Amino acid sequence: MRSRFDMQLEALNNDLITMGALCENAIACAVKALTTNDMELAALAIAAEKDIDRKERDIEALCLKLILEQQPVARDLRLISSALKMITDMERIGDQAEDIAVLVKHNDLSESKNKVHIIEMSEAVIKMVTDSIDAFVRRDLELAKSIIKYDDIVDNYFISIKNDLIAYISQYPENADKVMDIFMIAKYLERIGDHATNIAEWVEFSIVGSHEE
Repeated sequence: MRSRFDMQLEALNNDLITMGALCENAIACAVKALTTNDMELAALAIAAEKDIDRKERDIEALCLKLILEQQPVARDLRLISSALKMITDMERIGDQAEDIAVLVKHNDLSESKNKVHIIEMSEAVIKMVTDSIDAFVRRDLELAKSIIKYDDIVDNYFISIKNDLIAYISQYPENADKVMDIFMIAKYLERIGDHATNIAEWVEFSIVGSHEE
């Protein structure tokens, strides 16, 4: 019985890795579409959101099956319940990537790419998403804690971008609409960082049994 349970837990880990990869790809496509005005990439990011939703439902079903059929002990129950919380944040990451892609589809913002640090910020949040899933799979408490601290770097990127945009709009007020779109994209990336932080906190809970709100 335990062997079957361990196999199902491994399947859960693999599904989480797959869902995380979908999130990472959606963010990367959305930001690449921003910098290149590539509508095909924007469409891929939007389509990825539906794949992320489907994977969320699959993982949710597996978690509920594990709880109902296997009657897990406290440690395993923490792990499964943490996974359920994590996929909610991952689904919202997919939503934020889609929001970025929708903005890109409706406006050519590629000329703004040299005025802000969007690419660096996107790489930072992708790292957070990747590392948070890796921390869960490896049960790596120190990695989870490092992700929570790393969110400060993403927040600093957001502050820098906001300050850059304020300075830019004071010089070129005619570009106010595009500036606001870039600001919203930075805000979406900041929220992705927050969701990755939430995931890392649930990883911490799954390992030590406590979760800081």
